[in-house]
Amino acid sequence: MLDTVIDFVPAHQPIVAASAKLGFTMNADAQAASLLRTLAATKPGGRFLELGTGTGLSTAWILAGMDEQATLVSVDNDADCLAIAREFLGNDSRLQLVCQDGTDWVTTNTGPFDFIFADTWAGKYTDLDAVLAMLAPGGLYIIDDMLPQPNWPEGHPEKADRLVAELTQRTDLLLTRLAWSTGLIVAAKKG
Repeated sequence: MLDTVIDFVPAHQPIVAASAKLGFTMNADAQAASLLRTLAATKPGGRFLELGTGTGLSTAWILAGMDEQATLVSVDNDADCLAIAREFLGNDSRLQLVCQDGTDWVTTNTGPFDFIFADTWAGKYTDLDAVLAMLAPGGLYIIDDMLPQPNWPEGHPEKADRLVAELTQRTDLLLTRLAWSTGLIVAAKKG
C-alpha cells in the first residue's frame, strides 16, 4: 500500500501557493490533513474547534470531512494568514474565522466541542486543561508536529516530551500516538 494522498481537497493547492507567497511554511502536511478530514467525518452535526488556523490548509481539510450541519470555529492571531483562509474558505457558512490570541480566546469561551485540533501553543503547550475541559465526552483531540521538526526552537523537544507524558498520564483520555506524518496524537475523551 502506498502512503500517499491522492484525493486533495480543491482549496489545497491554492492555499499552498498563497502560503508560499506570504512566506508561511507551517502548513500541515497532506497526510495529517487527510487524517483530519477522515476524523471530521466521524462527527456528523458536530461542533469543531481549530486552534491555529494558519493560512487555512488544515481548515480546508476539516471542512471537507464535516457534514452540512457541523460548524467549525478556527482561531489564529495572524491577520495576514487569516486573510488567505478567508479568501479560499470564507464563503463556507459552517466556518467562523476568529482573529484573536489563542489563550485569550480559550479563556473567554467554552465548549463543548466534538473535535478539537490544537495546532498552536494554546491548547497544546499552554491552556491544555482548559481546552480539554471544552472537549465533549466521546470528542476527539488531535495534535500534530510531535516528531522533531526542522523549525523547532531550542528546548522544544523537551516541551514535546513533557506534553506527551502529560497526555499519557491523563485518565480521562484514550490516546494513540502515531509516528507517522509529522507525528500525531489522537485522543478520545472518555464518557
